[in-house]
Amino acid sequence: MSAGPLATLIRQQRQRHADGLRLAALSAAVVGAGSVLLLGLSGWFLTGAAIAGVAGLAAAQAFNVLLPSAGIRLLAVLRTAFRYLERLSSHAAALKALAAIRPTLYASLAAAPPAQALALSRGEASARLVQDVDAIETRLIRLSAPWGAGAAVAAGLAMAAPAGWASALVVALAVAATVLGVRVLARRLTARTGPAIQQAAGDLKDALAAYAAAAPELRVYGVQERAAAEIASKGARLDALKRQAVAAGGGVMALQGAILGLAVAGVLAFAHDAATPLAAMAGLAAAMALEGLAGLGKAFEQAAGADAAAERLDGVLGYEPVTADAQASLDRSSLGFGDLTLEPASRLVLTGPSGAGKTTVLERLLGLRFSKSAHPGECRDPDGMVLRLIPEAPRHIQSSTPLGDLGPGIRRDERLKYEDQTPSALTRAAFAHAPQDAAMIAGTVRANLALAGVHPDDALWDALADAALEARVRALPQGLDTWIGENGERLSGGERRRLSLARALLRDAPWLLLDEPTEGLDPATEALVVARLDARLKRTGQGLVLVSHRPAPRALCDRELPIVPPPAIG
Repeated sequence: MSAGPLATLIRQQRQRHADGLRLAALSAAVVGAGSVLLLGLSGWFLTGAAIAGVAGLAAAQAFNVLLPSAGIRLLAVLRTAFRYLERLSSHAAALKALAAIRPTLYASLAAAPPAQALALSRGEASARLVQDVDAIETRLIRLSAPWGAGAAVAAGLAMAAPAGWASALVVALAVAATVLGVRVLARRLTARTGPAIQQAAGDLKDALAAYAAAAPELRVYGVQERAAAEIASKGARLDALKRQAVAAGGGVMALQGAILGLAVAGVLAFAHDAATPLAAMAGLAAAMALEGLAGLGKAFEQAAGADAAAERLDGVLGYEPVTADAQASLDRSSLGFGDLTLEPASRLVLTGPSGAGKTTVLERLLGLRFSKSAHPGECRDPDGMVLRLIPEAPRHIQSSTPLGDLGPGIRRDERLKYEDQTPSALTRAAFAHAPQDAAMIAGTVRANLALAGVHPDDALWDALADAALEARVRALPQGLDTWIGENGERLSGGERRRLSLARALLRDAPWLLLDEPTEGLDPATEALVVARLDARLKRTGQGLVLVSHRPAPRALCDRELPIVPPPAIG
């Protein structure tokens, strides 16, 4: 694995869960050695007992049955107990590590620049958070496998040696041939299918998500069969790639089986001068030692997938959210729109015809879109204004920063200190946003509000009340814990808009950006929302940047900034 952010994070988790991983390695070694010793001892015992029985009554009575039987039972118990312990400890350590890796990955993805984070489709983002992380999980779980394989090989050599050095040499050569042959064959057969399966799975998820969201429109326009055919085509491609991967795995297993058979035949051939029980012990031990390498093919196949997954994850695991201390510098921040400067707690409405670019201005304030001017470090709105964030910052932070220089998160660096955190890392932390097209997650009312941070129930109800949604939520069967469906489909359009507004009100940010917050509401509800929003802004001291065509919410603002549409393309 490359020495990137993921490797550093995994190394930290391995150190944190070192005790569990050591226990898993020890248990795997006991299982590997115990399995070989068990089969070898059983072969020696059964062969010796058979020969003693044929030799006559005196030989049978002289043969020691109790000691080998006790050893076989002990080895069987140890193998079973330590196999359970190995699975338990390795999975526990891996799952605990993932409990830190997956949230860190999500936080980094959320803090990444929009050009990177928003470039990922739903399927690709899901593949990163699920399939790629699962590949890393498999690698963590298999950390104990080399110890088990090494112990099995050592035990096999030890049990083949009494039959002669040549037999032991055959085992050693067979082990080397298995490792090298399986490595070459597995990489050659799975080098293409692994990444292709990941890509095909992402494409299928993209198609499913897109067509599921558009299901009503597909039915209205009668094109659902075409959508189903496209989904089936992508599913068939994924199935074909998986079949290729299974066939490649079968080829690897066939190679291992052939080497195992030749090794056992070679051990028995070179053990012709040894006692028959020793020859049987050597042959069975050789078979079990090579069987201990049975997981090599899968391991090499998964290693290729894990390497590709790590490379993809390194691409997004490079950012971390801003610190609380750094965010505190924005509590009294001002905004600059060209020559216009908004002091903290100011209220501004952006006006202009549809398509003028009012929403684009909000998105550029948030760092979701950038349009560089001819001058380095400037970000301009559709009318050519330079947008600036002016934080009330410590003296080591410059007094104002063009939003074209602002990034949503801090680039991850082990040496990064607060002194290095310039306003370029803080843009999103300055704003709470309720977009025109409110997006809801498939979950409860509480889960959707929790996107704004962790708050007590009283704060949730206060925000819902200020968005004129409290009565509606209290009337739901389970209140805050009521499921609202995919993208809030169980709510009306106005209710989704007000839930988005409540979520924005919960976010602790100095500036509130609202895009058509009362669109689709009846006059009475709109008046209630506007009145409560006015009272909340006075209470919290938040500033407001509003986009609205409706007179009632525009009356909240004491300043107006017209946005001139961009010139038509001739």
